[in-house]
Amino acid sequence: MALFPLGKLYSTCGVAELQRQEPGFVEFVWRCLERYKRGDWGDMTKADKAHNNEAVVAGEDGGRIFAAYEHPEHPIIWIISESDRSCTTVLLPDEY
Repeated sequence: MALFPLGKLYSTCGVAELQRQEPGFVEFVWRCLERYKRGDWGDMTKADKAHNNEAVVAGEDGGRIFAAYEHPEHPIIWIISESDRSCTTVLLPDEY
């Protein structure tokens, strides 16, 4: 069960292209989304993790939620939920 609503789920063109090319990348993205929904913010600083935890508790007034996930065989991905929790986007850092 998710700690907060993800809203509509989006991925950028770069993520979508890698998912088409690499089946393993698809699995990586879905595993990261599962971690994200549970409040596992991945490879973030303690301060960023604390901010995310505060944002979850505050709800729509808490600001954006941001996480990063690294994998030795795949590019790092970012996952960002908007402040109003209307949508969550999976993207590559260079697509921000």
